[in-house]
Amino acid sequence: MATKLPEAPRVGMVSLGCPKNLVDSERILTKLRSDGYAMSPDYAGADVVLVNTCGFLDSAKEESLEAIGEAIAENGRVIVTGCMGKEAETIRARFPNVLAVTGAHQYEEVVGAVHEAAPMPPSPFVNLVPDAGLKLTPRHYSYLKISEGCNHRCAFCIIPALRGDLVSRRPDAILREAEKLVEAGTKELLVISQDTSAYGVDIRKEPRLWKGRDVIPHMTDLARELGRIAPWVRLHYVYPYPHVDQVIPLMAEGLILPYLDIPFQHASPSVLRSMKRPANEAKVLERLKKWREIAPDLTIRSTFVVGFPGETEADFQYLLDWTSSTCSTGSTRPSSTGSARSASSPSRVRRPIPCPARCRKR
Repeated sequence: MATKLPEAPRVGMVSLGCPKNLVDSERILTKLRSDGYAMSPDYAGADVVLVNTCGFLDSAKEESLEAIGEAIAENGRVIVTGCMGKEAETIRARFPNVLAVTGAHQYEEVVGAVHEAAPMPPSPFVNLVPDAGLKLTPRHYSYLKISEGCNHRCAFCIIPALRGDLVSRRPDAILREAEKLVEAGTKELLVISQDTSAYGVDIRKEPRLWKGRDVIPHMTDLARELGRIAPWVRLHYVYPYPHVDQVIPLMAEGLILPYLDIPFQHASPSVLRSMKRPANEAKVLERLKKWREIAPDLTIRSTFVVGFPGETEADFQYLLDWTSSTCSTGSTRPSSTGSARSASSPSRVRRPIPCPARCRKR
């Protein structure tokens, strides 16, 4: 007996505007076709309709709004993308039933919205890649990257030169990925980025709809939503900004693990200034104390850079005393941009300084 494969969902497309918009439409449809979706030449045969809008002129905007209205009237299941995506509030005010609104060049978000609106039926004959993607980690934990790049310019770090400024992912895309990972068996989500505390500063005015409610692109809101999805959520690469205070109660409630990976890098004010990092080690200790009053089981993991150009024995001892006061152990690693300059530094420490037993890597 022949095996009957499930019928693929069909996608309709209305592409407006310039040739660049047309190329974007082609890329979106190419990705959807490679994911197994079929194309529909009309509204009636489509399970979902994409409207790629133009917002260059007022007349183009009006044409785009008319096209959205027509697609809703003829089909009812509409996803809006393109240049008018920046005016999501205007679109939703006029057409509250649109399934999603994304901006220009946001291919991942558009495709993700289609997958959510018209999911591909599961089939072992055609689904060669699981929904959660292919993983290189054991099944029980997964890394969840929430942003790329960094806005800081620390003297020892080459990351901004390699990955550029901070670019945050949409919260709904992150939560959708987290949900798929948990459905695939993940028990612990390890949230990573270059600067987790800064998540959303570049898209702070762009809340996204998730499970019928708006989610603000902010570290606290994202952590809360992730805690509702996964049994364990662990935050990495967190900087001790004041707004991190809002995350600690989530740990006390059991929504996320009482754990923070905070790369302090050093404690000596003079070394921190040389590193182009905030020299506020006293405030950090005060903040840690307050955090542990709220979440007594809070564990802090950190890394420190020693031997930075200009560091003296007094600076190093200051770091040891500071780490002792926080009851931490640390590890050291070469600086990515500054270590080569240490040999010529006039204030370099000329003899090796043995690391005390309490600080050795165990």
